[in-house]
Amino acid sequence: MHHIKKFSQALEAAWSSQSSTLWTAENPAAGQCGVTALVASDQLGAEILKTRYGPIWHFYNRIDGKRHDFTQSQFDAPIVYDDLPSTRDEAFGDTDARQYAYLSDAVKQALAQEKAD
Repeated sequence: MHHIKKFSQALEAAWSSQSSTLWTAENPAAGQCGVTALVASDQLGAEILKTRYGPIWHFYNRIDGKRHDFTQSQFDAPIVYDDLPSTRDEAFGDTDARQYAYLSDAVKQALAQEKAD
């Protein structure tokens, strides 16, 4: 669980307008769900899940059988999770290659720095 907390902290430090066009200082998780689910899948071996949130698909992860929604803070209302299996292609529909590369690299660097400290 400690590694998930460190991953979450690295994500929050890395989120920016480079990882989502919806990012703001007031709501840094905004628009980060697809790209975050992909990076969590890569770096933690997490499954990608989805649920409807109003008119949009919201992406998040399952790690060791437990739901982890690293971007739930972007929403004002509670999320009703359907835990539907999703794919990398679906999550990529919510981001682009440049945003994905940026977030993946930034999180890796943050975690490497954490280990070095």
